[in-house]
Order: sequence, then structure tokens, then C-alpha cells
Amino acid sequence: MHSEKSENEIIEKILPLRLELKNVVTMKNNGKIINVDADILGGTPVFCGTRVPIKNLFDYLETGETVNDFLQDFDSVQPYQAVRVLEMSKKLIETSTSILA
Repeated sequence: MHSEKSENEIIEKILPLRLELKNVVTMKNNGKIINVDADILGGTPVFCGTRVPIKNLFDYLETGETVNDFLQDFDSVQPYQAVRVLEMSKKLIETSTSILA
């Protein structure tokens, strides 16, 4: 059994890395990371398989909290989901220069 500290250290080391999780993501929820369903929080985008809004992750980061803090507070969100949302956001910004104007 891992201690909470060692699990947190592992998460902190893993999150900054670009993870090759495409096979894992594809197996879970048919590859969906974000779910938008009118019956779940009125259509607010949430992490697939949860009722946790995507916005919550960015709210945590904006206030100086870490991804690890977010994952501890929302244990239904898997680390790969948070990493993937951040990767998708980065790619969107990199490829959509018109949103930066």
C-alpha cells in the first residue's frame, strides 16, 4: 500500500510530462474526455464519467492551486483526464491564433 505522500509525489512527477495515454483514453468512455449533456449540470462541460465541470480545473489553476490539489478535491477525475484537458487547451491555443487577438 502506497502512502498518500508517495502517491502525491508520483502524481506531481507525472503531470508535467506529455503522457502517451491515447490507448487508455480510447478504452475509457470511447475516447471522450469532456462530456456535454443537457441532463448533466444543464449542459455544462464536465469531465466524462463525472459531474465535475471542466471550468473547476482552470479555476484552481487561476488561483495558484496545483493540478494535484484539484485531483485531491475531485477524486472522480482521473489524472489522465486533467492532463488531456490541459493538452487539448494548449493545442487549441497554438492552432487558433484568432482567439488571441
